[in-house]
Amino acid sequence: MTTTPIVLLHAFPLDHRMWGDVAADLGTTHRVLAPDLPVAADEPLPDPALEHAADHVAAVIRSAGYGPAVVAGLSMGGYVALALLERHPELVAGLALVDTKSTADTPEAAAKRRAVADDVQAAGTVDPVRGMPEVLLGETTRSARPDVVERVTAWIGEQDPARVAWAQRAMAARPDRTDVLAEFRGPVVVVVGDEDQVTGVDSAEHMTAAVDQALLVVVPRVGHLSAVEDPAAVRTALAELLQRVHEPSS
Repeated sequence: MTTTPIVLLHAFPLDHRMWGDVAADLGTTHRVLAPDLPVAADEPLPDPALEHAADHVAAVIRSAGYGPAVVAGLSMGGYVALALLERHPELVAGLALVDTKSTADTPEAAAKRRAVADDVQAAGTVDPVRGMPEVLLGETTRSARPDVVERVTAWIGEQDPARVAWAQRAMAARPDRTDVLAEFRGPVVVVVGDEDQVTGVDSAEHMTAAVDQALLVVVPRVGHLSAVEDPAAVRTALAELLQRVHEPSS
């Protein structure tokens, strides 16, 4: 195995399992770390800020005994990856931003997140977000692959309501980190499903334009959860990024 690990950061409202198919392939050649966010399940939740999740990821990388890692984040995971880059740049050798964006929420979007967090907290269940597969998954997946819809729905149903509310409040408070991305000198790949209704191709193009070494990969017929809907395409994009880290002159 190579000495450069890859860190896979999951989307909301999911956990590390969403990376399972990608991790299984990458794990044959690379060390794979896929921590749950914002902290380990047996740790108390910090104040709702993605910076705390980024510090947790940094501690995971350091405790594993590795040097800089390739960091891949999908949706909320991408927000955490950018916070990690800002706070612990020495740990990031390459960056994959998957179905995510570098900008902050609009005031309206942030208010909606906080309202959902309040609803989840009041209900004491994840019922307010249980229907999210309708938004997270692409139209092609929803119509042709009921097994994927069922799997994602089950994952959401198994989440801790307190962590779901935490994540919504933390994402609502995040700043624009496009400048952080623009200052990064390592290789970057931006991946987006062409049916992504949440962040979409426009956000992916915005991030690609911010970095000289960024490559854009648009995955056809998938939505916001491209790593679940087409793990082979995402795995290929990450493998190519790892190769760029290992052979920077190529």
